[in-house]
Amino acid sequence: MSEQWTPSACGPWCASCHVTGAVVWVGGQLVLSRVVLPVARRMLAADAGDTFAAGAGRRFGLLTRVVSLPLPLGTGWAMAWHNGVTRASRTDPGYGRALATKLGLFALVMPAVGHGVAYAKGRPALARARAVGSPAGSPGVVLLATALPAP
Repeated sequence: MSEQWTPSACGPWCASCHVTGAVVWVGGQLVLSRVVLPVARRMLAADAGDTFAAGAGRRFGLLTRVVSLPLPLGTGWAMAWHNGVTRASRTDPGYGRALATKLGLFALVMPAVGHGVAYAKGRPALARARAVGSPAGSPGVVLLATALPAP
């Protein structure tokens, strides 16, 4: 007997994966920027600290592109589908508005994630502003993600 996936198949598993993916993304940002990199900069010489920071940023960026973004995006889409969200219903009170707010905040936070690219292109002031902006807005995305599973 072959089971076909239906919208009703998205339940607690989807919600758990969605919130977990968002928490891992924000937690990783905070651990890297507030714990690992400051210690590395204090303990390593300037050149070694820069090399370490660049390598850690590349690895975190890869992890973000491969796991931390696809997981919440896929499960978020599945939960919205399961809850009957359409473009028009995003203005409805409850799930629709929470989703619209989360998507708006997510759209504001995502450009800030490109701080490594700005740094590599020789724009340290822009890179610094983006590096501060992303972890500042990301907790709001997680809080809204926790509100979404309730139908």
